[in-house]
Amino acid sequence: MTHSLLQLKEDFLVEISVSKTQSHNTVQAYSQDLGQFFCFLTEKVCGKRVEDLTSADITPECIRRFAIYLGRQDYKGATISRKLSAVRSFCRFLTRRGVIDENPAKRVSSRKTHTYLPKVFSQDEIARILSVIDTATPLGKRDRAIVELLYSSGLRISELAGLNIGDVDYSLGFVQVTGKGGKERFVPLGSMALDAIGRYLDEGRPLLESKTEKQSQELAVMSKPLFINRFGKRLSDRSIRRILHKYILRAGIDPEGLSPHTLRHSFATHLLSGGADLRSVQEMLGHASIKTTQIYTHVMPERLRQVYKSAHPRAKVNQPEGQPDIHGSDFERGGKHDS
Repeated sequence: MTHSLLQLKEDFLVEISVSKTQSHNTVQAYSQDLGQFFCFLTEKVCGKRVEDLTSADITPECIRRFAIYLGRQDYKGATISRKLSAVRSFCRFLTRRGVIDENPAKRVSSRKTHTYLPKVFSQDEIARILSVIDTATPLGKRDRAIVELLYSSGLRISELAGLNIGDVDYSLGFVQVTGKGGKERFVPLGSMALDAIGRYLDEGRPLLESKTEKQSQELAVMSKPLFINRFGKRLSDRSIRRILHKYILRAGIDPEGLSPHTLRHSFATHLLSGGADLRSVQEMLGHASIKTTQIYTHVMPERLRQVYKSAHPRAKVNQPEGQPDIHGSDFERGGKHDS
C-alpha cells in the first residue's frame, strides 16, 4: 500500500504538536524544511508532482543528494543540519507507523558542522542601546523594559512575547517562562529589569491599552499580555525584532550578524565571565543539554584562564614549601610521579 507523503507530513506535524516534543517554532520550521525536501524530490529526483510522492520515493541516496544540494545553495552548516534533522525525524515517524520497514536516514551519515561562536554585545554596547531609548514616552518605557528584561533573563524572543503580567513575581524577583516543548522554568531578574518593568506597567502600558481591554471584565489583569503594541494587542516576535534592530542602529552599532538573540548570548556569556557555573546558566537558558550551553565557554578564554590560575593548585606562582615544582628540577631530573 502506498502512502501520500503530503498526508504523512500532516500526520507527523500533528503528532509532534500534540505530544509537545517540539516547540511551535520548531514545528513550523520542520514543516518548511520537509516542504523543501519534497520540492527537491519532485524537481531533482523523481519528476513527479508533489501530490504523487509516496514513502517509497525517500531513499538513502536522495537524502544524501539533498544534503549536497543544500550545501551548493550556500546554506550554513547549522541550517543544513536542522533541515536534515527534520528529514530524519520524519523517517523515524514513518518507521514507527509501519509505513516503511527500514529507516532510510539510518544509512546516511550525520553531517559534521563547524562550531558556531555566537556574537555578543559588550557591556558598553548594552549601555549604549539603553541610552538611546526615550523613556519619556509610553512606547519608550515599554522598549526599555523589553531590552532590560531580555538582557537580565536571557529569554528567547518568543518566550518574551508570550509573557503575561502575572508571570513576573516582584516579591521574589523571578519571571515564570514557558519555553520549548511547553516546559516551564523560573529565571531571576535583576533590580534594573524589575524597575523598568514596573515603570512600564505603571506609566506606559495603561496608555497603550485599548478601550476593549480596559472595559473587559472577563480577562483577569494577571492574564493580560505583558508587552503590547500601540493598539493594545500582544506584541509579536517580528515587532520585537524590529524594535531592537532600530535601537542597535540608533546606538551606532554595526548590525551585521546581530539579532535579538544576541542579547541572549550576551546574558549567558556575561554571567559565565562573572563566575556563574555552567549548570545554573543552562537552567536559566532552558537548555535541555549542557552541551548547548558549553558553546559560551569558547567566547570567554581570558576569564577561564583567570579562574584556572586562581583555583588550580599547580597554576599558582608560589608553590607551598616542600611541594615539587612541575616546571623545576624535580621533573627535569626525572623524579617519580603518578601517570
